[in-house]
Amino acid sequence: MHLKTHIQIALGYFLIIALLGVVLRLYQVVDVPVTYRFIVHTHSHVALLGWVYTALTTLLYYCFLQKEPIEKKYRVIFWVTQLTIVGMMVSFPFTGYAFFSILFSTLFLLASYWFCYFFLKNVPASKKQLPSFKLIRISLWYLIISSIGPWALGAIMTTLGSSSPWYRNAIYFFLHFQYNGWFIVAICGIFFVILERYHFTFSRKAFSKFFFLLNAGVLLTFFLSVLWMNPHPVFYLLAVLGGVFQLTAFGMLFLRLFKERALLKHSLSPAVLFLLATSGVFLTVKLAAQCLGAFPLFAQRISSNIDLLISYIHWVFLGVVSIAILAFLKQFQLLRLSGFTYILYLIGFLLTEMLMFYKGVLVWTNGRLFSSYHSLLSAASLLLLIAIAILFLKQFTKKAT
Repeated sequence: MHLKTHIQIALGYFLIIALLGVVLRLYQVVDVPVTYRFIVHTHSHVALLGWVYTALTTLLYYCFLQKEPIEKKYRVIFWVTQLTIVGMMVSFPFTGYAFFSILFSTLFLLASYWFCYFFLKNVPASKKQLPSFKLIRISLWYLIISSIGPWALGAIMTTLGSSSPWYRNAIYFFLHFQYNGWFIVAICGIFFVILERYHFTFSRKAFSKFFFLLNAGVLLTFFLSVLWMNPHPVFYLLAVLGGVFQLTAFGMLFLRLFKERALLKHSLSPAVLFLLATSGVFLTVKLAAQCLGAFPLFAQRISSNIDLLISYIHWVFLGVVSIAILAFLKQFQLLRLSGFTYILYLIGFLLTEMLMFYKGVLVWTNGRLFSSYHSLLSAASLLLLIAIAILFLKQFTKKAT
């Protein structure tokens, strides 16, 4: 089983979304002969369903199933899934949401259900009592739950139209349970796999508390997604409570890791530790922003500020999720990553984030952008593209770094 090939494919998607990101930035600078909205759809679908989904499912197979005699079945699922992703990638740029793009999106959902069933069925009994598996199992359920959003969109479009609040809520439902459920909880599960390999254990009571707070937080922070409707105050309270639960859960985890930092330094390479540390810092900022965004003043301002919303989504996607995945791939020797490439990635990421956040603040305060803003944002996005291109090409060199 050439899992490195699967990771190369995932990184290929990562490179494509970086290229599409540059194209989207260039819209404000030069004439680009493609439909902006169609490229946005392509960019988002390939990001979530191409890069992250392919990388995470490959990691799950590596951690739990690679020693089981099921390689052929997994290979079929993998390539069927890739067919649906490529189908989306070649249909969305030309048609947007139309017959073929919807068809391939639907087939992808079915393929993801197939993978979930296959994975949960074939994990050996010896691993099913591990904390890591319990986290992975619930993350896969969040993946399935998130698909309610896309299924609902068809019915909403037919009956209520795209201007209905339910249309926007269905999209937010999907994004929430993808980002906060499937992505973040799966990342926790894979991290626990690493901890378990080095005999870094939690007491049953401590893990149960962490597990409850983490998942209660996932469920309750969904209410952040409906605050744009200015709902009853109880929804704000539930959203704040969810944010506090998640902050507490990760606070417990980080405190325990700090106490056992000597073991971590002995067990993990400096490169992996640095990757995990930066992802952890970005996660902490994300958790704090979540709590802040639950207060009415901020909720109303942020929900109508597209630049702040995109900045937040990119912060989680590029800063928390993608860096954590790179750390795991590096740890399991499925990835070649040099320090120079990672620093270049960080610089490109932080520059684009600062510029998007800056514009969001100006929109909030009715300020004016400086004249070269869009050119500078395009250049920062190009830097990020170069870093990901170098990362991708390194996977085909013979010398490991």
